[in-house]
Amino acid sequence: MSAAQKWDQRYRDITAPGAPSWVLTHNQHLLPEHGNALDLACGASGNGLSLAQQGLTTSVWDISAMALKLQLQWALEQKITLQTLQRDCEKLPPEPASFDVICVAHFLHRPSCANLSRALKPGGVLFYQTFCANKLADSGPSRDDHLLQESELLSLFSDLKIRFYREDDRCGDLDQGERNRAFLVAQKPQ
Repeated sequence: MSAAQKWDQRYRDITAPGAPSWVLTHNQHLLPEHGNALDLACGASGNGLSLAQQGLTTSVWDISAMALKLQLQWALEQKITLQTLQRDCEKLPPEPASFDVICVAHFLHRPSCANLSRALKPGGVLFYQTFCANKLADSGPSRDDHLLQESELLSLFSDLKIRFYREDDRCGDLDQGERNRAFLVAQKPQ
């Protein structure tokens, strides 16, 4: 089964978009007033919808045709315009200097990270969250190549200015906070 078929199967029974990612929801004040936004490997999330609601010209990309069909359906229901593109984001990353905002949630392909930095226009902002290897719950991926090591997002995007970073890990009261994931907002220098 191809990767596209695997993800199509996973999204087949989804009926409503997921909530926008935590990093985007809690840092919307860092979005520009206008510009081009990309929800990379969008899946069934509400990130693209949220970016479009903020007035950004928004594209959603995914390897899954089913995910894109759902995104278009939800956009129509909410009277929002989204541009969709079925694309293997690992093999075909965005072109250099093409987006003012890039949002990535629960997708990790380390070789693409430098391309994501390059895909930001000067002053562009990256919103990124994904699972950590040192997670407390069984949610998310289990393979190490899909899990961040401690503080890894900081090094993967060291060429960008850090605007927000959070990785609660196993520090303090484990019943509170945002466990299992790392969160980053970073900006390309002007």
